[in-house]
Formats: sequence, structure tokens, C-alpha cells
Amino acid sequence: MRPLARTRHRNACAALALRWRGITSNDFGTLLGSNLRILKSIILQEGTGFAKVWMKSSKSLISYESGRIYFENYRCCYSSLTPQPQLLYELPKQSKAEKIEDSLLCQCPLVSDHVLPQASEQKPSLLALTANNWLYCLSADNGETLHKVYLSSRFKFRSLGWDISQETFYVKSIQHKQTVQARQAGVENNILMHLAIFKVFPLDVVGMLEINKKVFGKSTVDVLLSQGVLAVSHSSKCVKLYSFEYIVEKFRTRELVLGEQCDLYGPRGTVGEAPYGIPVNIQIKECPPVLFEVSYFDNGIQIGGHPWHYIHTPNHKRHRGTHHICSIRDGTLAKNGVQEMDCDSLEADWIFFHPDDSGRIIHAGPSTIKWAQLSLPLLFHTALWMNLLLYSQVTVTSSGRTVKRRFQQLDDDPGQETFKMVKYEDELDLLAIVDVSHTEDEGQANVRLHDNKNGALMKRISLKEPWDVVSIGSINNNHSGIAHFSYRCLILGSVSKK
Repeated sequence: MRPLARTRHRNACAALALRWRGITSNDFGTLLGSNLRILKSIILQEGTGFAKVWMKSSKSLISYESGRIYFENYRCCYSSLTPQPQLLYELPKQSKAEKIEDSLLCQCPLVSDHVLPQASEQKPSLLALTANNWLYCLSADNGETLHKVYLSSRFKFRSLGWDISQETFYVKSIQHKQTVQARQAGVENNILMHLAIFKVFPLDVVGMLEINKKVFGKSTVDVLLSQGVLAVSHSSKCVKLYSFEYIVEKFRTRELVLGEQCDLYGPRGTVGEAPYGIPVNIQIKECPPVLFEVSYFDNGIQIGGHPWHYIHTPNHKRHRGTHHICSIRDGTLAKNGVQEMDCDSLEADWIFFHPDDSGRIIHAGPSTIKWAQLSLPLLFHTALWMNLLLYSQVTVTSSGRTVKRRFQQLDDDPGQETFKMVKYEDELDLLAIVDVSHTEDEGQANVRLHDNKNGALMKRISLKEPWDVVSIGSINNNHSGIAHFSYRCLILGSVSKK
């Protein structure tokens, strides 16, 4: 019997030589995949290291998204795709009332059902929410204002979020508090908050949704939109899910068009312009059908996997510290569906569905990271086995005297080596894991690159800055570099030969 053919990959030099001679594919996807394989092989080479190439501090929050670094509340934008970060644009200084409070990055759609009105709308843009309720659509390349929409003069909006990524998003208001005058007059305020929902490519308004406690219950404390589902949280630690499509079809009183005149519920005005803004055109009169309901003890719920499952901790003290993986269809507990981390630490362990849509679940603690598959036994796991030696209760001094500890040491004790972060790099198909080992008074951070399929350690990169500088921030893989930053400082490193 003929043996199975093995998948052959040319090495980087051979692939680049053929490309230089014009022997290459014209398909963009094939070319991109080849480029990423070459880059991955270079990054994982034994002689390849990372050198610090740039550093910048800021008095305000630093944000990073798809190769763009934002400083001073998104006023200054740098590109990290060049050997040295370059300033893309700098917006004029604004007053405190006009500063950007939140943003979303819109990438160019790969397929569009119709030609967009302006060529600039085909390029990436930044959706920015300001403190005075203006929603701006800015060019991600030069900061030019493409669109601006005034939301409301009655409600204060605070945050942005994706409903369906790169398709629809929402702007959420702060929770409406009852005034002292209204409370003294006996007037009850049942409106919790408002959501303004928009489509992108091109920018268009779906409507303004009113969240009423009379409809969803007095215990309603928060709401969000995700994947066409309205999730309502209650103070009783219960989450209920509703179909947003059903809500729009049944309770939307009128369709709105940006820039057109409207006289809904009061005086006439222009939709999306000051002072009229976006009127409330989705008022729910009765509670919609509940698609799904679950109670939890702490940390809410997560939904994912194939088929759909959810992770939660049942609302009872005896389940504290455990994570239950159940089927959304009927609530059945999955095989090996109760996961817990056998560790003693001050910080809680964390669990989430793997972002690669493989159906796997990642469960991480201070000394162990486990990968599990739905309905299957544990696939593989990796651990800092050195910790197990350090945890020994008995130590021997240099003079040979045996000393026994009187207290059990914590798994995340400052003197131990611990896991701090797990991130997935989808285009390189690598898992980046941050571990921290303490030397003297500082914490040394290391980025471990693991094979996403079998968990094998491919490379370990030491960061020169102590962990207390970057511990309140995060690590971002940027293909040929690593950007790690805290609240006020960013350090960018790139591939270099040792």
C-alpha cells in the first residue's frame, strides 16, 4: 500500500527566491498564507531574538488595535507596522467636554453587496465617542472626519461595543439615576438606560432602544448586545437572552435615516444633528420571549463552542471555584464538564472558549494551563513543573540543616514563577503565554510561544522591563514584533538576529 503523501513546505529562502523569479501565486489568500508561514519560521528560529526599538509614555490611557497605537485619548495615532513607529495623524487639542472616551476600529469589508457612496468608506475607519455625545467616524489613516452624528441632548452616552463585528455596533448610555426632586415628588423612574444601534459600511442608524424595568423586571442592572442577542443581567445573578431581531420587528415604531427630518414624539428636527440627535424609536411594551436563561454565582456566563455551550458557576456556595460547561439546547452538563483548578492562590483562575473556534476550552491558573475539548477527555496541558519543586515544604540550608515550613505557600506567591496571561495569535496560529519569575525585588516577565495544536513550547522571549511596569497592561503580538504596555507606558520590540 502506498504511504500517504506528506505536506511539503518550502523553506523561506526557496520561497523568496521563486517569488523573485516571478514564480508565485496571484491569489491574495495564498500569498498571505505563504508570507505568514515565512514570518512564523523566522520568529521561531533559534538565533532570532527581540530587541527594544521604541518606547513612549503617556499621561492618559494607551490603546493598541491592528498595528495602530493611540495616545492622549485617541488624539495621536502611530503605526507600528514600520521598523520605527511613525505618526499617522494628530488631531487638534480639544476641551475636556470634547475628548474621545471610547472607540471601535472598522476594517474594510472584504465583500460588499453594493458600492459605497464614498471611496473613503472602503478604507479602515475609527468610530469615536466623545464626552459631549458626538459619534465621529474618522479615517484610520489620517484622522479625517468622514461622518459625525449627534446622539442626544437628554441622555449621557459612555461606551461603544460590537453587536456583530464589522457589521453592527451599539452606543450605551450611563444608567439613569432618579433625581432627588423626582424621589420627593413620588415619581418613579423605570428607564434604566438607552442603546443607540448603528450599521457600518455605510454608517446608518437602526434605532434608539429604551430599556424599561417595567418590561424586564425591577432587578435589571445591565444590558449588552452580542451576535444579535440582547443580554439582560439582573441583581439576582441571573442572565436572560432575547432576540434583538424580534424586538426591532415588533417594537420599532419608525425607521430613521441620518440627515432626514423627523417629528417623532415631539418637535421636528434632523436625525443625527444637534440638538435633535437620535429619537427613541424602539419602545418595548411587553417582555419578549426569553431565548435562554441561567443563574450564576460569579463572573457571569460565556457562550461558545461547537455545538453551542456555555460556561458558568452555578449560583450556590458549594460550587464556588468550579466552572460548569453545559449545552445551551437543554442545559445538559458536558462530559467532564465540571472544571476546577487545584491551587492555592489569592487571584482566581480564569477559563474561556478558545478564540480559534476549535471548540476547545482554555483553563488557566497560576501554575497550570489546561486545554480541554468538549465531550472529550483532557487533550493536553502544560505546566511550570519547576513550581512543584519550589512548593516543597522541606528545604535544606547550605550547612545541611533541614528546615520545614509551618505554612503552605501560595501558588501565586511573589517568590514563585507564575502564569499571568494567555493570548492567541490567529494569523501565526500561536499561543502567547506570559510567565513571571521574581528575582530580588523585581519580576522578570517572559513570553512563551506555544504551538496552538499540541501545546509544545516553540520559543521563550524574556522582556527586559520588570513585570511591575507591564503587569497592569497586556501583551500584543504584532507579527514581526511584540508590543507590551501598561496604563501609561508602551514598549515596542521587533525581530532581531542574536
